[in-house]
Amino acid sequence: MAIEFIGFIGNNASSETTPRTGPLLDVTYIETLAKAHENAGFDRALLAFHSTLPDCLQVGQHVASVTGRLNVFIAQRPGFTAPTLFARQFATLDHLTKGRISLNVITGGDSSELAQDGNTIHDKDERYARTSEFLDIVRAEWTSAKPFDYDGKYYQVKGGFSQLKPYQPNGIPVFIAGASDAAIEVAGKHADVFALWGETYDEVRNVIARVRAACAKNGRAAPRFSLSFRPILADTEEAAWAKADALLERAKAVQNQTGYIRKPAGPPNEGSKRLLALAAQGERLDQRLWTGMANLTGARGNSTSLVGTPQQVAESLLGYYDLGVEIFLIRGFDPLIDCIEYGRELIPLTRRLVAERIKARGVAAE
Repeated sequence: MAIEFIGFIGNNASSETTPRTGPLLDVTYIETLAKAHENAGFDRALLAFHSTLPDCLQVGQHVASVTGRLNVFIAQRPGFTAPTLFARQFATLDHLTKGRISLNVITGGDSSELAQDGNTIHDKDERYARTSEFLDIVRAEWTSAKPFDYDGKYYQVKGGFSQLKPYQPNGIPVFIAGASDAAIEVAGKHADVFALWGETYDEVRNVIARVRAACAKNGRAAPRFSLSFRPILADTEEAAWAKADALLERAKAVQNQTGYIRKPAGPPNEGSKRLLALAAQGERLDQRLWTGMANLTGARGNSTSLVGTPQQVAESLLGYYDLGVEIFLIRGFDPLIDCIEYGRELIPLTRRLVAERIKARGVAAE
């Protein structure tokens, strides 16, 4: 299996440990970070969606315009754009970038945030049912050779058709994330890639098995799997753990400025609940998995880390690779500096270990 790395391009230089000081939409920073990802050897870079932030579809267009190889991985929420229009928007951008587009489907777990965009479906399982219909229509627009009708609970289309199909022969890759049963059911029908946040080996093994079973039920091959971490690297293991502790203290000191504060009521989404359940088991799990930042912030977004030297963290990633994960989303708490650091050692080391593993398996099979 080939291995891929996904980075993350935010709208400005901020994180759990760094309050924003520049503009909300810092174009120079976005361009710099995009080029840094390309130079560091990342395959894709994610642009996240939030109801109150700049539109990531348009930011993604700009990222594509200032890079030449990097795939632009754009998060979008079903329910706010008609699926027929959405499909043509992505197919158009796919052509303009010569196939450098992928889609991260985020159904959304926080009803209060979704309401900021006018969402009226408050039941999470029902939102996933809407997502499934949405993707039915998007794929029909991308693939149908003739006009089609669709009569669903949430969407009705008469004579839908797009003259423009995706640039890529295999279509635009669709990533689906989510930890609930409803999310896995949708993934079983639609996912090209299923995305997980960083958990223990046992938890990842369990989720992969559930997704594969959902795909089999729908007569589909299993998707590829993606896993997200915030690697913390240093020249020695001791220094890496000291760096993790320092980052946690820094995050505590600036919480009121960054807004990464754990809510007493707990997170509304299943993924954050799972990370907090892991954090309750301990701060260090599976030797290198660190839950300190997830515990502090209420697991807002992917917030677990692998801690160690580049070689140690690469070996940990190889353990997940052996479970079936072949795509890793890695981003740091100092986004630009960490991006460069990952490209210097972690990415090439991990690629080499995977290549050695593939070669060893080939020799063993002969």
